[in-house]
Amino acid sequence: MQEYSDLSVLIVDPNPSMRGNLHNMLNQSSITKIDYAVSSGTAIRQLGKKPFDIILCEYDLGSGTDGQDGQQLLEDLRHHKLIGLWTIFIMLTSEGVYSKVMSAAELTPTDYILKPFTVDVLSGRIGRAIDRRAIFLPVYQLIGQGNVREAIRACVAAELAHPRLAADFQRLRAELHLSLDELEPAEQIYQDVLAARPLDWAHLGLAKTMFAQQRYEETYEALVKLIEQNPRLMSAYDLLAKTQEAMGQPVPAKKTLEDAVALSPHMVRRLRHLGEVALATDDIGVAERAFKQVVAKAKYSEFRDPEDHVNLVKTLVKKGDAGQASGVVRDLERSMRGTPNVEACRAISAALLHELGGNVAGAAKELALAVGAVGASQGLSTQLKIGLVHSCLNNKLDQAAADVMLALMNDPDSDVTMEQAVEEFEKAGRHDLAQSVGVQITQQVQELMSDAADQSSHGELKAAVVALRQALRKTPGNLAVLFASVEAILRQLNTLGWEAPLAEQAQHQLQRIHKLDPAHAMLASLRDQYAATQRKYGIAN
Repeated sequence: MQEYSDLSVLIVDPNPSMRGNLHNMLNQSSITKIDYAVSSGTAIRQLGKKPFDIILCEYDLGSGTDGQDGQQLLEDLRHHKLIGLWTIFIMLTSEGVYSKVMSAAELTPTDYILKPFTVDVLSGRIGRAIDRRAIFLPVYQLIGQGNVREAIRACVAAELAHPRLAADFQRLRAELHLSLDELEPAEQIYQDVLAARPLDWAHLGLAKTMFAQQRYEETYEALVKLIEQNPRLMSAYDLLAKTQEAMGQPVPAKKTLEDAVALSPHMVRRLRHLGEVALATDDIGVAERAFKQVVAKAKYSEFRDPEDHVNLVKTLVKKGDAGQASGVVRDLERSMRGTPNVEACRAISAALLHELGGNVAGAAKELALAVGAVGASQGLSTQLKIGLVHSCLNNKLDQAAADVMLALMNDPDSDVTMEQAVEEFEKAGRHDLAQSVGVQITQQVQELMSDAADQSSHGELKAAVVALRQALRKTPGNLAVLFASVEAILRQLNTLGWEAPLAEQAQHQLQRIHKLDPAHAMLASLRDQYAATQRKYGIAN
């Protein structure tokens, strides 16, 4: 076990006397490498400079200059991957308020301690966390290195070496299979666990595998039963809402999210999801309340998202409340500025206001600014960009709409396919633009396939694989591209050596071909080639 004297600790607490007390308690446990943060913002900046073994975080961080609480800080740290799996995060609170404890617990801190507590209690909790981390650390390190396949094998060995923690390693192993989109082995692990013990996380994991396989009815039934058995399992509500949306039931999905928010009202991403579903179902009252809470709770986050203001403006415009909407735009202009993302969101919001007031010229001017800013932006959501496309169409800015959609198609971080792009124009009643964009994308795909063939003929095997990957992202259901991609990957593997991530891509593409056309004449041959490549490197018998 790591010596306590080697441990580094970050104390996050606005109260100087409490920081002093915690410092003394840690010193009594031989921990001397201690830093401080008085707010979530300073904590994030500290963590951006260096990692810490342990974070001791007060739940109530106070208003002061930074209004985030400990739960929101943890949400930001997890979402933006500022802390690793090996980081010990202990929440400290003097309030046993049910909703606060619920929100904190569902974000899986390592532990939480109710104040007041003694040095023995703190030392005991830290010791327990350190002992557990030491056992899991080899697997965590493999995951951190991106070696997921080896991490799965390490989990199997650890289950035998540490039978007391076998279920925890099974859980991690199943989650790793899910991260690789390997649904069958993940499902088998969950079923094996449930055959021994009816654990909630295994029921939830099994539901995730069913959802990923689009077995929505089974997923729905499993989650309803799970929530009946454990109404506090918040992640089950989130997955149930997604399932209901996938089944074309947005109103029940909204009710599910409302129930979850009533139990755990501090999770920003759930509130955002509730607002989006409520807006889509024209429940303006619920959408307004949800988005106002999101804007308020995220106000002091280091990762404040200007899209939240757009969502709130969109809701208020739909309500016809120009006064409040103008106030939200002014708040966005005052509190966030200087980046293309913010300018895009400001311009989109202003255009919505002009549309509400009937100012066509003003709306067109702002939309032109928005299109330019979106082109220079990074990380704006696909949903916002598609909304911009529709706003451009509504204002007869056809070329701008087509440009935004084509840029979205060519964005490597976007998952919009040709079929989806064409469908958006068809839904807007613009068959002419749907055809035009479809033709342009088809031409791009043909050019990429031609480029891949040329690269391959000149021995540039990696470049050929990259070109076909780009083509496949645009048209994931194109069998010709799928076959060409698998063949190119196998050619690279056989010539340049085995690469597990690349081989997994080929395997997923073979599965997609089987789903699209299980009787295709070339599928069996391609599978045989894949198996032969595995045998060549001793991956399979």
